[in-house]
Amino acid sequence: MVTVIDTISQTPLRPRHPEKVNRPDAVSPAKPGWIRVRAPTTRGFADTRNIVRENGLVTVCEEAGCPNIGECWDKKHATFMIMGDTCTRACAFCNVRTGLPGALDPAEPDHVAEATFKLGLAHVVVTSVDRDDLADGGAEHFAETVRAIRARCPQTTIEILTPDFLRKDGALEVVAAARPDVFNHNLETVPSRYLSVRPGARYFHSIRLLQRVKEIDPAIFTKSGIMVGLGEERHEVLQVMDDLRSAEVDFLTIGQYLQPTRKHHAVMRYVTPDEFAAYEKVAYTKGFLMVSASPLTRSSHHAGDDFARLKAARAAISR
Repeated sequence: MVTVIDTISQTPLRPRHPEKVNRPDAVSPAKPGWIRVRAPTTRGFADTRNIVRENGLVTVCEEAGCPNIGECWDKKHATFMIMGDTCTRACAFCNVRTGLPGALDPAEPDHVAEATFKLGLAHVVVTSVDRDDLADGGAEHFAETVRAIRARCPQTTIEILTPDFLRKDGALEVVAAARPDVFNHNLETVPSRYLSVRPGARYFHSIRLLQRVKEIDPAIFTKSGIMVGLGEERHEVLQVMDDLRSAEVDFLTIGQYLQPTRKHHAVMRYVTPDEFAAYEKVAYTKGFLMVSASPLTRSSHHAGDDFARLKAARAAISR
């Protein structure tokens, strides 16, 4: 018998988004000048990247292709993405890898805490992929990460950006019991766009999730965000604001959707800076303590500075 070893051809790499491979290309309009950013080249960026690599961590900054990565990493501000780099959902807007994730790394909470210490973060943001494969959706892993950061960096304030824990009874309570300073869960878009943009989620479940956090612990700041440019109407954005305020959400972010690849949902239009400014003004009149609305606004962009302003706004009301 002869065994032939193929040393030339290689097994094709698995597509990042296998569910999108056969979709027709979705063409977006050309980017306007106000949405462009410079490529990251600074020493601070390189230092942050090295710390992330040394601790074997994943960041949403890289995985989601955030346009602000150069600015944030130059200041040693990184958003850690726990529970792996593969998501069980397949949202039409997201560039995070999709598929069946691997097992959780029990050492990951400590690695996140160590990286937080090395970066000298006064405020850290931790997010994750969706883990529908886990019985608790990863809730205990989130809680362990919060506790590990508290132990290693007791002065650091902690902001978490969680999945929706859909059909994971008791998961939210586990995360809230760890008492993060900010609990963020993004709605992403208006209800009418959920079927095409965020098909694995349920709009009113997400609203209820945020409302439930306040019921469990009113001291925790709550936060949510949406993207615009996905085909929504202005009145729908205003209704989302009302729904979030009915859930007592403190902080709203609104940013421009940017298409990661041609297989993702197309940008329907680029919302102008003036429109963002108008959204911000209206949101403040509806009672949000903090609003960030601009083309390049993202959930964790300027999170530390925004947290300081958020605390100040609450204190001013309490006087």
